[in-house]
Amino acid sequence: MRASTLATITCLVAISGCGAPPAERPSAAAGQPRVERSAPAGRAIDPNQSELRLLVYRAGPLAALGHNHVIVNRTLTGSVRVAPDGRSAAFEMTIPADGFDVDPSRARAEEGADFPGEIDADARAGTLRNMLGPALLDAQHHPAIRLDGEAVVGADDRGRALVHARLAGHDATFTAPFELLRGSGPLRVRGALSLRQSALGLTPFSALLGALAVRDDFTAKFDLSIAQ
Repeated sequence: MRASTLATITCLVAISGCGAPPAERPSAAAGQPRVERSAPAGRAIDPNQSELRLLVYRAGPLAALGHNHVIVNRTLTGSVRVAPDGRSAAFEMTIPADGFDVDPSRARAEEGADFPGEIDADARAGTLRNMLGPALLDAQHHPAIRLDGEAVVGADDRGRALVHARLAGHDATFTAPFELLRGSGPLRVRGALSLRQSALGLTPFSALLGALAVRDDFTAKFDLSIAQ
């Protein structure tokens, strides 16, 4: 197996970072986001104007043989149910596994110096095959990632969401900061967060006695367009 191919496989461990062992979903404690369940009908997330982007990083003494990777999904669907107070909401979202695109040139260029140059088509295709395979997302049996949760937003249009994720048969919960961008068109919700595989119950991938590895941390960015 080529070192570059092995490196691309290792980066995909981060995608399943929410794949901690099943656990009972915690109830929201005081101060945690909560929403009235009588909220009106949901506002749709526009898949044509929304994106999830994952930034995954190489590690280890032989890291130079691999690449950092930008993995994008622009096929998100779902809805947001805004509560009567206008400052809290419940949401649900589906991320189709077959919608992931590994290392598109434009996305790599947008992410700057940590993602130089283009990745060849064979490496991209191999990374995607491994990503959708039984060892990671297991798309044959779990064709989509499901997210749901509650969010609260302050007067400055910044807020936090308590997110419950289910992918490849596993559950996890994490908090995501976000910002609302209001205008004459659809509402935009943007945010970025750093997650650690170990904090999600995973051991970061390593090979060759740690000479080739995946960094424990990775970044998830989201940009959602929501109908007003």
